[in-house]
Amino acid sequence: MAQDNSPNKTITMNQRRRRTKFTEDQLKILIKAFHQNPYPGYATKQRLALEINTDESRIQIWFQNRRARHQCQKKSEPDEDLESSQDQDHSEEEIQSREDRRCRTSYTSSQLHTLIETFMNNPYPGIDTREQLAKEIGIPESRVQIWFQNQRSRFHVQRKRQPDDQDSEQRQDQEQDL
Repeated sequence: MAQDNSPNKTITMNQRRRRTKFTEDQLKILIKAFHQNPYPGYATKQRLALEINTDESRIQIWFQNRRARHQCQKKSEPDEDLESSQDQDHSEEEIQSREDRRCRTSYTSSQLHTLIETFMNNPYPGIDTREQLAKEIGIPESRVQIWFQNQRSRFHVQRKRQPDDQDSEQRQDQEQDL
């Protein structure tokens, strides 16, 4: 079976999105913004997305990756700025970042029903499935992706707790038998 490597190839189920490749000009804009604030708010990411003509979700991922790389580089260097960073007051920055946050996404019961049904069939949907689902329920694909991440996390936490719950139920049953 021959593989089609054309740029217009559709993504099959469970495939990752192709890596976003930024031009040199786009990277200059992103790096400048990163140096000004490595934790930009939603409005800033939206503005950058418009400025460099890409999705806000791609900007968000770029900043996450850049922060991760930046922290790795800092860990390998000696802690020179520790004292000066402890002296700074960040309360104004914290308040500003809260104001810049994206509004919490509220889902209708029908949207949740569709999301849960899809999750039960496949907790790791590919980009094509997420985009189709987003279009179907009328929310951005990036929110669908986050919903699935959160749902998988909750699912794993519940699975870890279940053996404990069963043990406590068995103990209660044994106590009642006594």
